[in-house]
Amino acid sequence: MKAIAFIGFKKSGKTSAVEKVANELKNRGYKIAIAKSMHTNFDNKNTDTWKFKQVADYVIVKAQETDALLFEAKDINALFSIIPEVDFLLLEGFKTVKHMPKIICAKSEEEVDALNDGLAIAISGIVANNKIHQIKGLPVINALENPEKLADLIEEKAFMLPNIDCRMCGLTCYEMAKLIIRGEKSIKDCVVISSKPQVVVKVDGKELPMKDWVQELVKKTIEGMLSAMKGYKEGRKIEITINNE
Repeated sequence: MKAIAFIGFKKSGKTSAVEKVANELKNRGYKIAIAKSMHTNFDNKNTDTWKFKQVADYVIVKAQETDALLFEAKDINALFSIIPEVDFLLLEGFKTVKHMPKIICAKSEEEVDALNDGLAIAISGIVANNKIHQIKGLPVINALENPEKLADLIEEKAFMLPNIDCRMCGLTCYEMAKLIIRGEKSIKDCVVISSKPQVVVKVDGKELPMKDWVQELVKKTIEGMLSAMKGYKEGRKIEITINNE
C-alpha cells in the first residue's frame, strides 16, 4: 500500500484536493482509502456511543447511510492496520506523520515554510490559485484544475515506511523518508519492507496479502500450537495445506 498525506492549516483546501485526487486515481482503476484527522469527536460525552465506549473495547455503529467501527487506537500504526488492502491511502491532516511523503495545502508561502518538514513533494491548496509554478523548489499544482498532475506525482512518489524506527537500516523512518524523497534512497533500502515475508498464505495458488502484524500473529499462533507436538523443531520451515474439497 502506498500513502500520501495532504497537510495544511484550516481552510487551506485539503479536502478539495483529496477529493479531486481520489476521484482521479479511482478513475485509473485503483482502490483508494482515505483517512481523515478531525478535531471533533463522533461520540461526545454522555451520548449513547460514548456510554458504550466506556464499557466495550469496540463499538459498531449502524446509521441510516453510514456504518462505523469505533475503537481506541493505541497509535497511528494500529489505526492504519485496520484499513483493508488498497493501492493508495490518502490522508487528510496528520501533520505529524513522518514516514510518508506529503502534499502541503497552504494559503500562503509563509504557511508552506511552517509546514515543510522535508517530506513535501508538492504544494497545492489556496496558494495554487496565484498561478505560481514553484515555491522553494517544490512544484505548485492546482488540484481543482489539474488533479491528473497530482495523481501522476502520487503514482510515482507515494510510499509508506513501517514507522517502527527499528534502525536495521541505520536510520529512523523519518530520516529514511527524507532521503527517499530527495532521491538518495529508495523504498527497497528499508530492511523491513525488503525482507522476505515471515508467512505466505496462498488460496488456490494466489498469494493472500498480509500486513506485518497479521503475519506475526499467524506465525506465533501456529508455532505455539505445534510446539507441544512430537517432531516439531523450532526454527524450521513449516508448510500447512488445507484442502476444503
